[in-house]
Amino acid sequence: MDRKKFYITTPIYYPSGNWHIGHCYTTVICDALARFHKMLGEDVFFLTGTDEHGQKIEKEAQKRGVTPMQFIDPLVSELKDMWRLLNISYDRFIRTTDEQHVKSVQKIYQKLYESGDIYKAEYSGYYCTPCESMWTEAQLVGGKCPDCGREVTLQKEESYFFRLSKYAPRILKLYEDEPEFLQPKSRINEMVNNFLKPGLQDLCVSRTTVKWGVQLPFDPNHYAYVWIDALSNYITALGYMSGDDSLYRKFWPADLHMVGKEIVRFHAIIWPAILMALGEPLPKRVYGHGWLLIGGDKLSKSKQDQARGQLTDPYELVKRYGTDAVRYFLLREIPFGSDGDYTGEKLLNRINADLANDLGNLVSRTTAMICQYFGGNLPPRGKTEGVDGELIALAEGAFEKVKRAMDGLNAPDALAEIFNVVSRANKYIDETTPWLLAKDESKKARLGAVLYNLAETVRICAVLLKPFLTESPKRILESLGCDAEAGFDTLAFGGLKAGVPIEKLPPVFPRIDVKKELDEVDRIVKSKKKTIEQKNPKAEEVQVSEITIEDFAKVQLKVGEVVACERVENSDKLLHETVKIGEEVRSIVSGIAKYYTPEEMVGKRVVVVTNLKPVKLRGVLSEGMILCAEDKDGNLALVSPEKEMQSGGSVR
Repeated sequence: MDRKKFYITTPIYYPSGNWHIGHCYTTVICDALARFHKMLGEDVFFLTGTDEHGQKIEKEAQKRGVTPMQFIDPLVSELKDMWRLLNISYDRFIRTTDEQHVKSVQKIYQKLYESGDIYKAEYSGYYCTPCESMWTEAQLVGGKCPDCGREVTLQKEESYFFRLSKYAPRILKLYEDEPEFLQPKSRINEMVNNFLKPGLQDLCVSRTTVKWGVQLPFDPNHYAYVWIDALSNYITALGYMSGDDSLYRKFWPADLHMVGKEIVRFHAIIWPAILMALGEPLPKRVYGHGWLLIGGDKLSKSKQDQARGQLTDPYELVKRYGTDAVRYFLLREIPFGSDGDYTGEKLLNRINADLANDLGNLVSRTTAMICQYFGGNLPPRGKTEGVDGELIALAEGAFEKVKRAMDGLNAPDALAEIFNVVSRANKYIDETTPWLLAKDESKKARLGAVLYNLAETVRICAVLLKPFLTESPKRILESLGCDAEAGFDTLAFGGLKAGVPIEKLPPVFPRIDVKKELDEVDRIVKSKKKTIEQKNPKAEEVQVSEITIEDFAKVQLKVGEVVACERVENSDKLLHETVKIGEEVRSIVSGIAKYYTPEEMVGKRVVVVTNLKPVKLRGVLSEGMILCAEDKDGNLALVSPEKEMQSGGSVR
């Protein structure tokens, strides 16, 4: 009889290199789900990867004078290193530059073209470079991208379109017939009210101005638009339209696409429509989870050190607190499906309360008492009496509660059920007072039964924790003389054998002095900032005086378009922009990194002082100045033309 199959995917990541704890959220959740289903004995395929084509990468590579692949490869290696750091157990890491993926995407385009679902027309719309998204004027919010709120640019070019509008009725019917397809249910309302009811527009699926992508087989002047390319990874990773599609036939349709809420539209509207056009089955479920927030805003690298004690770099967090602590916080603290808030204090309090005080304390006390009172050998189970039954019943019933929560994709509730048992076991110690039983030789058997029940409860909890925590459960099981690879089939109470050697474990999760740790983190953050600021160039004070119109006429102001932007190395204030001014391209350094990310800058129209003497700032040539407005609190905002103006236009 074939084993049950489970295919789970994360969205594929844009290789930005600015990795933070928010990037880890989706993948850690998927890893816990994949590990859980593997422990159920299911045949699991867990997919993640990188989205490597498109305009952003093409421009970044050009700016650095390297090929796109030379630019991407180190960033992909960094991402894989981060997944190793967090013990992510993926079965396939796909890159959209993989040869097999590219060939399969070309075949997908060819099939859609031959069926009439792709046609040629002129594209005219608004393009958001950071999101790689195209919008109609009606879809813009305040004239800006509805997804990220950044500036968009009006673009016109010959393109191929996918007949997305054709599939709107079928997608509406999908939501009605399969209410579990898109979760949480609030996402269905968003898709219906924001996109389907207003009317789906056909989707532009090719570019001629961007060459870093998959070349269309029926028109070599056109290259695949990144979202069709990226979405197809879920089936090309399984060998769809390749010489070997055995994995596709085995695992498709996917059991779960786990995505952030900002990209639900692509996975719950565009992707099903593509699959409908291809005549392929749809995924069983798409889940759009919330964001990890800091200070009420979506987490980004630039927000890392805004508040006291905030470290968001996964490497720093794991170095200080361990892989299991970081995984546990992400899986336990964030209400699944909703936005969650990250602070250093919340992380430390969760580590102390659950991992150190509850779990760590239970393991240390149990193993220490067995070593002290029974020479390090597990005593016999003995008779069940008094409060024993309540603890045993709770331990034995935990698996079904955990499974019910995980079937609903609710990792926080699953962990809560496990820690209910841990808390009950700690209370059991206080109720049975083993240290008092040890003083009475006639109660030796009762003492043995109590410590056996505790050891068994610890064992069961450790097995249940294995999908979520990847290091400490193995240490706990080994200390109890158990197989560290023990699965859910070993959860019946009474699995431990009397006489097995027990190792006394030091605290698995040492308690952290929260105030002291936050002070230390704050000191580290301030020290880093001070070091950087000391190295940064300081603007000279300028004496303000009146000028004549002739003086002002000496200043040449022109409209420019930021075509690329990056942070200046070893500076937390400076951005290096590549600005197109008419036919000329200039390098400009601006002290605005506190107010704009590099991604936000790309595509913006700015006012540039073009006849300023060139200087080098931190080794980077600056050939002008971008104008900003400053309020009384020192906050900056770019000065931009009120209406769409051509690059190179004069400002008077």
